[in-house]
Amino acid sequence: MQDFIYYAPTQVVFGRKSEDQVASLVRQFGGSRVLVHYGGKSAVRSGLLDKICNLLTADGLTVAKLGGVVPNPRLSLVHEGIALCQREGVDFILAVGGGSVIDSAKAIAMGIANPDVEVWDYYMGRAQLTKALPVASVLTIPAAGSEMSEATVITNEDGDLKLGFGSDLLRPKFAIMNPERTMTLPPYQTAAGVTDMMMHMFERYFTKDDDMDLTTDLTEATLRRVKAAVFDVLRNPEDYRQRAQLMWGGSVAHWGLLGMGVREDWATHQLEHELSAMFDVTHGAGLAALWPSWARYVMHENLSRFVRFAVNVMDVPNDFTDPEGTAQKGIEAMERFYRAIGMPTSIKELIGRDITDDEIDEMARKCSRDGKATCGGLKVLHAEDMKAIYQMARG
Repeated sequence: MQDFIYYAPTQVVFGRKSEDQVASLVRQFGGSRVLVHYGGKSAVRSGLLDKICNLLTADGLTVAKLGGVVPNPRLSLVHEGIALCQREGVDFILAVGGGSVIDSAKAIAMGIANPDVEVWDYYMGRAQLTKALPVASVLTIPAAGSEMSEATVITNEDGDLKLGFGSDLLRPKFAIMNPERTMTLPPYQTAAGVTDMMMHMFERYFTKDDDMDLTTDLTEATLRRVKAAVFDVLRNPEDYRQRAQLMWGGSVAHWGLLGMGVREDWATHQLEHELSAMFDVTHGAGLAALWPSWARYVMHENLSRFVRFAVNVMDVPNDFTDPEGTAQKGIEAMERFYRAIGMPTSIKELIGRDITDDEIDEMARKCSRDGKATCGGLKVLHAEDMKAIYQMARG
């Protein structure tokens, strides 16, 4: 069992019309000149963006707006946001959207607070973060868990490099979560979001540390709950009860609770970062395309954990005479789940064509930082391991 420190300071305001409290919350955490950061058309079309801005200005707060965040958020827009905040004297960043918007907001918060540092240097490990503007969110897409986490992921278009960075200074001050605001999400985006939140749990669950039973029990229960809820939501998009399970599930998956006492893995995420950087695919779908191959490649590092997953999460009968067979059936059951919710299980399904050997070599090169870096905790992956998993996943 690993020692740990648990820190989750984000104030959550959950439920119907919770966004009505946005102005008082911004003031509570010291904001007066607010950048409202958002994505594309949905926040505008739904009326949520106008509602948030009107609530802020009606309370005497100054508002600047910056839209245009896309999946796999771009460094160029972060630079644009930093410049805008400098011109407008912004002292608080409010993200209205999902994980990509929140990640971009966190990057802007780092850049505006540290004008003498190129923000990309934090992602490259060339600078140490000592301060950041306060960030908060009005969540519209349950998936990434960025609304309560310390993490941010940004894509640098120069070289198609996608990197993550984490600091407790980036944990949002508050997260407003109204499940009603997720009812218009397209089925594909809902499914990709569930895949992402489940993967956040997988990255902590598949570990060599078997003795923090409470953490494992909590993770299995959360996996079962979101796995069941997604089918209800896909059948009835306006099911508030099940939308609420997913919205809360995305936060629970990634605020740190389900990693207490264990060493985490994160190999699948790092492998997928190169996939989405190269092909600009939806993050959750990329994870679904890679995870089964990663699982088969590493399962013998802790076979009993894969057996437990098969039995306790995927309802596979335990063949005590054949643990490897049980583990394999658990992975196969997960593949069936992905297909049932419209997610791919190979790179070919994901991008619509065969991936080339050169593209695989390039992703492995970037993921391994030219062979100088490894990833993974359950099994430490070197460049050749990364290449092998990409090969297995090609379809």
